[in-house]
Amino acid sequence: MTDPLLPNRHSQDFFTCDVFDSFKDDIASMEHPVFSLSKTPDHRMLLYERDGVTIRVKPSYTGLATIFDKDILLYLAGSLMNAKNNGQTISKTVRFTTYDYIVATNKALGGVQYKQLQEGLERLNGTLIQTNVKTNGKEITKEFGLIESWEVIKEDGKLTSIEVTLSDWFYNSILGDAVLTIDKDYFRLRKPTERRLYELARKHCGSQAVWKIKLGNLKDKLGVTSQMKMFRFNIKKITETNHLPEYNIVLEDDVVMFTRKEPPKEISPPEQLPKHVTKSEVAANARPGETYQQAEERLKQVKKPKATEAKNKVLAATKPSKKHLSELRKALK
Repeated sequence: MTDPLLPNRHSQDFFTCDVFDSFKDDIASMEHPVFSLSKTPDHRMLLYERDGVTIRVKPSYTGLATIFDKDILLYLAGSLMNAKNNGQTISKTVRFTTYDYIVATNKALGGVQYKQLQEGLERLNGTLIQTNVKTNGKEITKEFGLIESWEVIKEDGKLTSIEVTLSDWFYNSILGDAVLTIDKDYFRLRKPTERRLYELARKHCGSQAVWKIKLGNLKDKLGVTSQMKMFRFNIKKITETNHLPEYNIVLEDDVVMFTRKEPPKEISPPEQLPKHVTKSEVAANARPGETYQQAEERLKQVKKPKATEAKNKVLAATKPSKKHLSELRKALK
């Protein structure tokens, strides 16, 4: 069976330049399906409307920017946020080496990657976003590119470094800290839909343990164009391997539920997280005479946290009076 994740191609080289401490994704594009999920040129004009705000995403002659082209923005966002957090001066124009980018985003080294990088820059520069904002009887319409400009520097015919000037829209996300940290294994996800699923889970789970969404609504948020029958089948396949970084995914009665595999690092961990079990785990651990549902519920049971068990053991061993019991409980907190 093929590993659902790409190999970790540069585990020894990763962070050798210490360019940044983590990858960042801007919240606005995590919410809306701005990037195409197609692996072939996509020349559709995308239209989204919500609460009186209209968003149009227009392709250039090379097609819409893809979710894989977005890797360039994730890399730049991580670099800029790291510099900003370290008190360094940042600007919209960033120069970086192609080698650092390729290694950081887990791509294979080779001429094809350099070609794909330049094609991605062309699509990012050519894709336009048009939005309208209505306030106090006025309507303002604005159009901008995903990046403002780019140039490549070659030495002896080989592409060595890139200079990108970001759009105000994206750069303002950096200045306003409107970004979220994403797991580096995001770049090991093979399929465009998986990357969008991770983005949505990362944004909507936040510090909570569970996020639920109807399958039809999820399809719209992802920007998937396949029929519902095929989409449902693909989501079921992902639930079986359960390989998204950080999040479990479950589909029941056309409702998709995302739960965290581990407590979020930025908050104090809760006593327990909802436990996720796959069909294969249920089949392997079911007891004789036990139904599938019974086995699933038993495996989902989570033991009491060790800290709580330790407190109970101490209390049971001492057998204090009610007054002493109250004092002991306070001391153990």
